[in-house]
Amino acid sequence: MTSPVVHIVDDDASLREALDSLFRSVGLETQQFSSAQDFLQSGRASAEGCLVLDIRLPGINGLDFQAQLAASGVTMPVVLMTGHGDIPMSVRGMKAGAVDFLTKPFRDQDMLDAVAAAMARDASVRAEQGGVDAVRGKFDTLSEREKQVMTLVASGLMNKQVAFELGLSEITVKIHRGNAMRKMGAGSLADLVRMAEALKLRPAG
Repeated sequence: MTSPVVHIVDDDASLREALDSLFRSVGLETQQFSSAQDFLQSGRASAEGCLVLDIRLPGINGLDFQAQLAASGVTMPVVLMTGHGDIPMSVRGMKAGAVDFLTKPFRDQDMLDAVAAAMARDASVRAEQGGVDAVRGKFDTLSEREKQVMTLVASGLMNKQVAFELGLSEITVKIHRGNAMRKMGAGSLADLVRMAEALKLRPAG
C-alpha cells in the first residue's frame, strides 16, 4: 500500500518549503512542484492524496489547471490557495469541485483541516471506484446474452418484454436472468439494478 501524498504546486519556493514542513510535522508525505506543467510531467496525477494548488501559477492559472485535470478524468481532490482571493474565484473553484479555498495568509490549522478533508475525499472516491471495479469484474464474466438481459431487466423491463426485445422465449430470459444474478452475486432485483447503475448500463438503441 502506498501512502497518500500532499502534492504542493506553487511557484513561491518559500511557501512550498513552509507547507512541506507543516505537512511533514503531522506525518504527511509531500511532493513539491513549481508549476502545473511540472506536476503533469511527474506522472503523479492519478496518485493517492491531494493537490494543494496556488491560483496564480506560471503558464496556466490554478483554476484553469483544476478544470483541465477534471476534464482529463483526474479525481485528485484540490485545495486552492491565493493571495488574491475574491468571491468569484472561490465560487468558481468550489463549483469545480475544490475541497476548500484558502486566502493567504492562512492559519496552519485551516490548511491541515482542508488537507485532511481532501485526503478523506480521495480515500472515499478510491474505495467507491474499487467497488465499481469489482462489480465490473463480475459483469465481464457474463455471456453477451446475460449482459443484454441484465441491462434490460435493470432498466425496468419485465421478463416478457425482455423476451420480445431480444427475440427469445420468456423461459430462456428467466434462465439468463438467473445466471446473471448468480454470477453478479445479486440477492434481489434491487441489487441488480444498483449494480447496473454503478456500471452506468443503458439499453442499446
